Amino acid sequence: MKHAVNEPAQATPVLAKGAGLREVPLPLRPVPSAYATPARKARWRRRHQTVALSFLTLVIAPVLVAAYYLYAQAADQFVSRVGFTVQREEMAPALDLFGGLSSLSGASSSDTDILYEFIQSPSLVAQIDDALDLRAIWSRDRSDPVFGLPGDATLEELVAYWNRMVHVRHGAGAGLLDIEVRAFDPGAAQRIAQTLMAQSSAMINRLSNAAREDAIRHARGELRRAEARLTTARTALTTFRNRHQLISPEMDLQSQAGVLGSLLEQQAQVMIESDLLRGTVRSGTDPRLKQAERRLAVIEDRIGAERRKLGIDGGSQEEAFASIVGEYERLMAEREFAERAYAATRASYDAAQAEARRKSRFLATFMAPTLAESAEYPRRETLLALIAGSLVLLWAIGILVGYAIRDRR
Repeated sequence: MKHAVNEPAQATPVLAKGAGLREVPLPLRPVPSAYATPARKARWRRRHQTVALSFLTLVIAPVLVAAYYLYAQAADQFVSRVGFTVQREEMAPALDLFGGLSSLSGASSSDTDILYEFIQSPSLVAQIDDALDLRAIWSRDRSDPVFGLPGDATLEELVAYWNRMVHVRHGAGAGLLDIEVRAFDPGAAQRIAQTLMAQSSAMINRLSNAAREDAIRHARGELRRAEARLTTARTALTTFRNRHQLISPEMDLQSQAGVLGSLLEQQAQVMIESDLLRGTVRSGTDPRLKQAERRLAVIEDRIGAERRKLGIDGGSQEEAFASIVGEYERLMAEREFAERAYAATRASYDAAQAEARRKSRFLATFMAPTLAESAEYPRRETLLALIAGSLVLLWAIGILVGYAIRDRR
């Protein structure tokens, strides 16, 4: 038997049976249907109008406003790119210096890290602002308040805007820095990039000079002390020679020793002659004997004077030649020690200078500041898609929350 769809089934009549009772037909009971009741046709209600109105006001209208601003008001931004790294000059070993060549070491990661922080520092922003007037460059397009800089921006606002317009990132290689500078004019972007590179190079030179100065400061101090000691020793020796009218006390000492030896020899001859005369003459008043005795007395006096001069037979300590020679030798020894110390200190100073030159750093540019031919920012399609997607997401969340609250009532 064929039934219509959703037609309720009819129960089969049952007769009550029993002794002496006649059959009575039982009333028919409805049998539950296996098919659900069809939903009623949806109708356009007031809440649907509210949802549509909210979509128009919260999504469509803001997207249209954003599109108008991006395509009609937002100024074009041009990009200048520059890339550099920090190199350290390594001097060749002494055996290789015959070739007159030096080599370049790899970039130092610590130097590039310092440079990375320096490029984002307020001090660099202030220096470039003094040189180029960044406020005038970035705030000249007053019809773009979203992407432009207020003309009366403070230094903190300028630094925050700098970090928006100047992007620094590490390159693919070790120690490489890629910098992207934006401006509303391609020439202005290139000037900012050039000034940034110049200031970075000056900062690296200052670091290199400070490291070199630290390396040779101790050696320079030792060299100055050695020079002062040598000057003092030479001055003392010169003063000593002028006071005693001596060039070389050793030569004078040899001369005095020769004079004393000659006097002793003459003394011996005169004594022999006197002894011979006493044996031949009868009277002690012989003129030849008296002359020999007088000559012997003169020679003995001269010998005594020469001995006192040499410091052999007492006399003034200051005039004793032995004391003069001793003082001279002391001054000569002091001068020799000072000269040796100066030579060693000078060698150390030269080595320190060579080591300092080996550690010198410089900025190596592998990409000069570029001049843009077309604008790259703002990326209108991307920004508009992000704005639309964000608004749709927020609107959908709000609608779901509203329906959830409505269903719980």
